[in-house]
Amino acid sequence: MLLIKVVLLTFASFVLLGAAMWFALDRLFAWLNVKDGEYLSTFLSLAIIPISGFLLFRVVAVAITWVFADDIIDAVEDRHYPQHAAFGKRPGIGAGLHMALRSITRVIGYNLLALPIYILLFFTGVGTAIAFMLINALLLGKDLEDMLIARHGKSQGTIKKLPRLLLGFVGTAGMLIPFFNLLVPVLATAMAVHLVHSGNRAI
Repeated sequence: MLLIKVVLLTFASFVLLGAAMWFALDRLFAWLNVKDGEYLSTFLSLAIIPISGFLLFRVVAVAITWVFADDIIDAVEDRHYPQHAAFGKRPGIGAGLHMALRSITRVIGYNLLALPIYILLFFTGVGTAIAFMLINALLLGKDLEDMLIARHGKSQGTIKKLPRLLLGFVGTAGMLIPFFNLLVPVLATAMAVHLVHSGNRAI
């Protein structure tokens, strides 16, 4: 049920984004008295939404996952690690929203800083993709670790660097796969819980 809720909310966010984009373009073309503006706004919206969805999916999906992080971690710990669940402290919805905002700021900021690198490596054929995957894998791994630190503190919620990077890489790659990417944030959060409680916690 929780997985369905997160998936539906993520999907609904992009539907609302598309509707808002169409409305904004339609108003703009009407204000500019553009001929056939209604059809043009629809065409541009349909063209832009897939691109913006690809670029913004990770930001929106992780932000929504932050809101439900407590419930996801509760579900995994109650079933697999009840001894740890008893000592975990839910940070609450307010803290989740604050950390979601911090995550959004971080991913947008670092990717904007890396934009010159992406452009320079574009001519290598694969360099941009490798740089994008590496930077966003590091960021996603950090986001997932922060969810556990918020619950168990640094001494019990930190993940070793290599498993954290691999987790971020798997999550980032999964978010590039249409439809499956709707499931990735929840699955990646569950994987982070297993990493923390199965001996991959940093000492």
